Amino acid sequence: MKSVVLVTGAGTGIGKLTAEALAEAGHAVYASMRDLDGRNEQRAGEMRAWAKARNADLRPLELDVLSQESADAAVATIVSEQGRLDVVMQNAGHLVIGPTEAFTPEEIARVFDINVLGAQRVNRAALPQLRAQESGLMLWISSTTTKGGFPPFMGPYAAAKAAMDSLAITLSYELARFGIETSIVVPGAFTRGTSHFPTAGKPADEGRAAAYDRYDGIMDQVGERLSALTPDDADPKAVADEIVRIVGLPAGSRPARSIVDFVGDGASEVIELAEEVRIDFARRIGIADLLQAKVMRKA
Repeated sequence: MKSVVLVTGAGTGIGKLTAEALAEAGHAVYASMRDLDGRNEQRAGEMRAWAKARNADLRPLELDVLSQESADAAVATIVSEQGRLDVVMQNAGHLVIGPTEAFTPEEIARVFDINVLGAQRVNRAALPQLRAQESGLMLWISSTTTKGGFPPFMGPYAAAKAAMDSLAITLSYELARFGIETSIVVPGAFTRGTSHFPTAGKPADEGRAAAYDRYDGIMDQVGERLSALTPDDADPKAVADEIVRIVGLPAGSRPARSIVDFVGDGASEVIELAEEVRIDFARRIGIADLLQAKVMRKA
């Protein structure tokens, strides 16, 4: 069945791969990004050309997750054109790398603004429509950093991802009685196929960062080891393919979480145990009807 899908952060990486895969699967996909008439004009044009060549329904859409007005306008456009909204994929985010001390509180606040509050702006724009429909899927792109091992110098990003993950769990309870499902997709580390690390932000306080020179080379070392641990067939498209599978499942049968990890950083094991504990506690306090008690492991 065709779904109307909003994908945030669809200009590059997993967002772009997923938007294309969903469109190829026959869904109407709104691939959102900011500044369509400026920095992302070329990307939007290439996306329209890609869709035309494949007769796919993939539409670039202006949406800046830092603006509630922009989020509201984006959802209004979708509903005006389609009459409904079935899936909201919360993918927009920004990676920063550097010594945690070197980031000012304001810089860390911006990471949270994009990765957490940006999702909340989209929630506030989209959820009234989904609640009115009494149907829909909230699909969150989390990270194995929230439960598994991860290297140093990713502090603000990992903290923001953990906060977003927690928000998604809370909302899964609060939306269940409106007929709105929640699936949290948890990608592991991918050393190829995305621009995640090359475009990562750095702290502006270069002097403070330089004080950590005794760690020089450690991220290169980590990258080399991750590449060595990653099988040749590891491809972020596996995440996109899993999202297409989840969207295509009948309502009521979608997994609460799905893990796509080729490296094995321990997140799968921790998540499975954490889900058992979460589910048991929910039953003990009488909210079992709010649960989607499934975890899927891929790769």
